[in-house]
Amino acid sequence: MSEQFRTAVVTGASRGFGRAIATALVATGTRVIGIARDEQALRAVRQDLGDGFTPVAADATDEAVAQDVIREHRPTLLVLNAGVPPHMAPVHEQTWETFSRNWHVDTRHVFAWTTAALRVPLAPGSVVLSLSSGAVLGGSPLSGGYASAKAAIRYLRGYAAEESERAGRGIRFLTVLPQMTPGTGIGSVAIAGYAERQGVDQAAFVEGRLPILTPEQFAKAALEVAGDPQSAPEYRGTGAGLQPID
Repeated sequence: MSEQFRTAVVTGASRGFGRAIATALVATGTRVIGIARDEQALRAVRQDLGDGFTPVAADATDEAVAQDVIREHRPTLLVLNAGVPPHMAPVHEQTWETFSRNWHVDTRHVFAWTTAALRVPLAPGSVVLSLSSGAVLGGSPLSGGYASAKAAIRYLRGYAAEESERAGRGIRFLTVLPQMTPGTGIGSVAIAGYAERQGVDQAAFVEGRLPILTPEQFAKAALEVAGDPQSAPEYRGTGAGLQPID
């Protein structure tokens, strides 16, 4: 993998799936540019991972940041993972601001980096891996517009793949839909909300969803499909592994 992906950009690299993916990439010899807003958290990742990790404290939704980072570092892999916890409440207790929160961060940042990948552009053979969510497949009645924001990420992948082919860019666009997991901050928030809704404790709720997907397991599987030119364009991520979505 290190020969194929000499340099990678990972958004939301300070925690959860993003940190696990950055860790797995650095272990293979890939130089990782980690993007997140929390400078202190990024420094902690740098301390753990060493010189192979370059922290960039920035707003991943900023289109200028996306274009500048791609031009400066010339990555051959983008992992678009940044996101915010949804506001957990039934739809009638949401405001438009809380309902649309994930559109303004999760979807917007994927839009910014996806369009930059096509405009700058990335080099032929590069890969853009966007994280959507298993909530797209089953809905998420307590998280406002979260599921629909993540569904838009799936559409963006398809649109970008078509434009890459039309222009002869040779860029692969992939999407992975990981299941809810206590191994991430967003997953922990969701588990707390749904456990309360069902009237069970969080441990019992998690036990009912075994096998649980861990960030380290997910990172390994996601990077395997990113490194495989014959991989499917979309995968569902569970504790049993990644399964292609027809």
